[in-house]
Amino acid sequence: MIRGTVTKAAVSEDWKALFSFLPENWKQLAADTGALKGLRKDKSPETLLRILLIYLGCGHSLRETVVRARQSRIAELSDVALLKRLRKSRNWLYELCRALFQENGIAVSDTAQQMCVFGTTVVNESGKTGSQWRLYYSMTLPSLACNFFKLMSARGKGSAETLEHFPVHPGDYILADHGYSTAKGLEYVAKAGGYVTVRLNAGTLHFEEKPGIPFNLLSAVESITCIGEVGEWHVNMKKASGITGRVCVLRKTEEAARDALRCMDQDVWRKNEKHQESIRNFAHHVTVFTTFPSERFLASDVLESYRLRWQVELVLKRFNSLAQFGHLPKSDEESSKAWFYGKLLVALLTEKIIRHAQTTSPWGYGILASSLERLST
Repeated sequence: MIRGTVTKAAVSEDWKALFSFLPENWKQLAADTGALKGLRKDKSPETLLRILLIYLGCGHSLRETVVRARQSRIAELSDVALLKRLRKSRNWLYELCRALFQENGIAVSDTAQQMCVFGTTVVNESGKTGSQWRLYYSMTLPSLACNFFKLMSARGKGSAETLEHFPVHPGDYILADHGYSTAKGLEYVAKAGGYVTVRLNAGTLHFEEKPGIPFNLLSAVESITCIGEVGEWHVNMKKASGITGRVCVLRKTEEAARDALRCMDQDVWRKNEKHQESIRNFAHHVTVFTTFPSERFLASDVLESYRLRWQVELVLKRFNSLAQFGHLPKSDEESSKAWFYGKLLVALLTEKIIRHAQTTSPWGYGILASSLERLST
């Protein structure tokens, strides 16, 4: 191969290596979920996934993707056909994400108690016509299904993070980050009949032990001194009529606390926010406020649920750096959800490849099961 060029054989090898990181039954999942249904010519799951990954992994528009697929002699199709194929592949992409999550140790059984993870991330579209959007999403645990998806402008009136952007139904159990730690949002969930656990923002939520008697949050948190120790306090929320709940606290390791302080140095101090020192005092603990009923959820159960929420959130936070947001189909809810699962798949695959490269031999991929079978015969 001439230096500076990439041969067709090398490109083909790259795809084969990439496919080796997919779940073993990825081809069967394509057939089972109907992703290949309606294809008249090439019904190969490899071809379909290659086209989808060019679109989802590179941040191209639909039109640019079909041009690149045509020039690479992968497939001949229109941008409209690609959008339809993306929509039909939604369940396939979702099942691939579920399988990769399961490899990471995150339970994906559909039989356990389901909760909803509420989250937000910013979508930066590429190109001259690109704009900035705020993506609100809700994923159910442990099924990891996206049950709500909304795109809004990241600027202007009504763009701030709030639980009020999400539909809430009676009996819902909701997990959310500190950005949703507001009295108004918690009131909204309570009025809808839902329960919520949020990472506590000490600057926005204030509590009382009893009416008229303030709750000393910092003193309570600092009383938990042993790593892994859990504490809980029943409190009433100020400025929120009738809302009662628990403050649940877990002591971090010193290494985890140092990481949290580093993030604060890069974020809180950079923004020149008030009460920086009081915020830093909470870095050694995970502190949440929950309205989950205590007769069903111990403090340790609440904190374990929040830990699982954070594992999912970590993957989603890598979207901007790993998956590259691009032109998304904003006007079509089904296609948008497929796009969402596809971006999640790109992020999960990237993480798996990185982990593999750090721990295995230098050829860059695992020996395929089919190769081992041929050697044994």
